[in-house]
Amino acid sequence: MKIEKNTAVTLRFRVSDAQGKLIEGDKEPMVYLHGGYGNTLPKIEAALEGQEPGFQTTLALPPEDAFGLRDETLVRTIPRSQFPPGVKVGGQLEGRGSDGREQLFNVAKIKGDTVILDANHPLAGKALRFSIKVTDVRLASAEEITHQHVHGEHGHHH
Repeated sequence: MKIEKNTAVTLRFRVSDAQGKLIEGDKEPMVYLHGGYGNTLPKIEAALEGQEPGFQTTLALPPEDAFGLRDETLVRTIPRSQFPPGVKVGGQLEGRGSDGREQLFNVAKIKGDTVILDANHPLAGKALRFSIKVTDVRLASAEEITHQHVHGEHGHHH
């Protein structure tokens, strides 16, 4: 079966930086709903359109086609006294962005009495290389299409 709108696509993938250093390996397959639902990067979805199981490719994506350019307005410096004990680098906190919407912040740095939070994606600003192999393609269920994501093993669980 070919990859087209409303198919559930199972991939094995590896992500490395522009110099070839592995960032994420394929411990578990990824399953996504194909067809513009925002479940994978648009350039990856475009490269897979019309392909079948067994297809392999490597895509080199500049930051703007991967996780975007860094936006320094998404970095906040907050007094450490406003955090509970045990806050540490690498932790994640929910907060509100300057527009008032919920936003996920990563604890990027702790310097003395200040904590630096960063709402950029951890891979923002990086050129990335995606090595992808399609292992399965099936028709998505009506429920998956309605929910706009794949259910079940390696997909979304409610």
